[in-house]
Amino acid sequence: MSEPITLNVGGKLYTTSLSTLTSFPDSMLGAMFSGKIPTKKDRQGNCFIDRDGKIFRYILNFLRTSHLDLPEDFQEMGLLRREVDFYQIQPLIEALQEKEVELSKAEKNAMLNISLDQKTQTVHFTVREAPQIYSLSSSNMEVFSAHIFSTSCLFLKLLGSKLYYCFNGNLSSISSYLQDPNHLTLDWVASVEGLPEEEYTRQNLKRLWVVPDNKQINSFQVFVEEVVKIAMSDGFCIDSSHPHTSDFLNNKIIRLIRYK
Repeated sequence: MSEPITLNVGGKLYTTSLSTLTSFPDSMLGAMFSGKIPTKKDRQGNCFIDRDGKIFRYILNFLRTSHLDLPEDFQEMGLLRREVDFYQIQPLIEALQEKEVELSKAEKNAMLNISLDQKTQTVHFTVREAPQIYSLSSSNMEVFSAHIFSTSCLFLKLLGSKLYYCFNGNLSSISSYLQDPNHLTLDWVASVEGLPEEEYTRQNLKRLWVVPDNKQINSFQVFVEEVVKIAMSDGFCIDSSHPHTSDFLNNKIIRLIRYK
């Protein structure tokens, strides 16, 4: 066994051996700790690597065991993929690819359930008629809620790449509103004729858009059509038992299923 080496990876400290770090000579770590690439030191003299410290534990464990061990609820595959690509450990790259195929197959059987709710509320706002003249106006606004559950985490991520909130003049992905990997709740409003743009921000009113089509969702029918289109592109089909196909777009609870 070689002398222990302490690494500072993104602020997290790991202690291992030189033989472990150089077990794959053609990797980035193999090059760093064989002297081919100079290493940096922190103030305590530890070798410093400016990468994600939390994810590095999986990299280091692979160097020790040649096995990629991830927890069952692991949710950072994208980040792990980027880190693995940086360290260029070829057997680990292959192990990660196998793991992703395995997870993809496990998710092929899936269920998607959508519960919809709609109400009308009155919104009051001021209209500037002249530089110093304002008038009070009001209008009815359609307010929508959709509660989405899917056994496929990957599908909700796909949905998050297609649906965006419009708020304060900016578009932001709904991915940040995932309560957990399997649940998503959306709340948005339809556009109101005559309502100044700044009022949406002032009253915290978000609208919903489909990208890259740049299509605004102003009704449940459009919402259902767009979500079903995305779901069917991912292999889902309409559950014929609920609701009946002829009443699909008018139903408040919608279920889709996907088989291997």
